[in-house]
Amino acid sequence: MNKLLIIIILFTSGIVYGQKDTSYWTNGGQFSINGSQTSFTNWASGGENQISAKASALLFAKYLKGNNSWDNLLMADLGTSRQGKQDYRKGDDKIEFNTKYGRKANDKWFYTALFNFKSQFISGYDYVNDTTKVLLSNFLAPGYFKLGLGMDYKPNGDLSVFISPMTAKWTYVNDQNLADAGSFGLDPAEMDANGNIISHANKLRTEAGALIRVAYKKDIWENVNFASILEFYSNYLNNPQNIDVDWQFVFTFKVNKYLNAQLNGHLIYDDDVNINYDSNDDGILNASGPKVQFNEALSLGLVYKL
Repeated sequence: MNKLLIIIILFTSGIVYGQKDTSYWTNGGQFSINGSQTSFTNWASGGENQISAKASALLFAKYLKGNNSWDNLLMADLGTSRQGKQDYRKGDDKIEFNTKYGRKANDKWFYTALFNFKSQFISGYDYVNDTTKVLLSNFLAPGYFKLGLGMDYKPNGDLSVFISPMTAKWTYVNDQNLADAGSFGLDPAEMDANGNIISHANKLRTEAGALIRVAYKKDIWENVNFASILEFYSNYLNNPQNIDVDWQFVFTFKVNKYLNAQLNGHLIYDDDVNINYDSNDDGILNASGPKVQFNEALSLGLVYKL
């Protein structure tokens, strides 16, 4: 699976940047480093020193010639933070690649095929205490792959609405322990009465369903840009009425050529991913089930545009 992912990315990148005629291509992107730091020395009211940093990359390549369009987008974030005397811990961690080919049906609609990949770079843990941690995720654990056929509505350069009644989704968990535990919607390993594994879990889960993907990007005020990708997915094979939601958005506030501030948000609801929670407010995680997941970050940092 790792080799397959590398081949897909290199193959697409080679086509995008290896064309002899580049007049129909629009390429660009940006790299940024954001961070925050708080320090206390002899502070009477108390407090712990904190430091955090995040590196981000966004690269795009768009092709438009005649009735054909091809959009490619790579987004990556990796952050770390430390509070007090704790070790450094993972912050935001994401890698996402999208490629979408369309053939014009009329002025605003395209027959379209879309491929999407999502995962993270490094291991993520649940810190039970200062000395105990439990592995929650890793690279390709999970890795999400989508392949869809449908129609793309593109009324202008700011908005794209992709509607696919035929979208396959694969969830791959490249860690046998996580797979055996039934993480990320997989069927858990078969066990005997004593908890011994009889048969290991399959690392791959396949779904077939419908996808709606809305991408929007626009300068909403002077020096303020808003970008959003919102996805809805219904699995025909299991509880199609329970819609998975994945919404990423970012407000970018330009300070000058090399400095900006960003407000990032990511909301996820996946009916197949169970979250441990405290059902009776006694401080003990005694229940598990699908929950709305959300993370938010406000940061200031350096940016370099290609």
